[in-house]
Amino acid sequence: MREKLVGSEKERYVNQLFGSIAPKYDLMNSVISLGRHKGWRKLAVKETGIATGGSAIDVAAGTGDLTLELAQAAGPDGNVIGADFCEEMLVRAVEKLSKTSGVELVAANAEHLPFPENTFDCATIGFALRNVANVSSAVAEMTRVTKPGGRVISLEILGPDSWVLQPFWKLYFSGIMPRIAWIFGAKKEPYKYLPDSVARFYSREELADIFRKCGLTDIRIRNLTLGTVCIHIGTKQ
Repeated sequence: MREKLVGSEKERYVNQLFGSIAPKYDLMNSVISLGRHKGWRKLAVKETGIATGGSAIDVAAGTGDLTLELAQAAGPDGNVIGADFCEEMLVRAVEKLSKTSGVELVAANAEHLPFPENTFDCATIGFALRNVANVSSAVAEMTRVTKPGGRVISLEILGPDSWVLQPFWKLYFSGIMPRIAWIFGAKKEPYKYLPDSVARFYSREELADIFRKCGLTDIRIRNLTLGTVCIHIGTKQ
């Protein structure tokens, strides 16, 4: 991965990167998470508090797994939007969600969502906040389009806090996982980018502080799978 990409350069890089892995994205998610990613998404949706008939936006929706979970929770009378700026990912999401009622997919940048203020009951982003050019801008946009009292949710890989677990985590995430991806026919660069992007991302506490600065309250952090994955939950005032 190129060092310290920022702004539009990072956007172009991430767009091309994820476009290149779109065909194998779902398979590799299952392989490298050891099948846990579906359970993580279900827990994230539960934290949104979305009810039948509710509305939600899933930002940086990728191939639509989290969007699908939201749509199932909201039911056929709900209104769920999946937004992503990578065309190749959206193509996969369209295929996955074609038979699901109450879902719309739109091409949109996480930092410039094409919706009015106070539109949705909740907003989510799954395994993608570290990929946006400006994290604060993305969280601010998610907050803007969420109704007062609604929740903003980030599901993200952060790595364990425990110093005992960190060497094992680094061995798997930076050493073993890219090799597994290669064995399954995935391109090498995206799975070198993944551990690098996590290593450069904010800590739990720093991300919680960004939530607060964007106007969210009642911030909670929920650690999953020994803390390797975290859900950040904030409520719009």
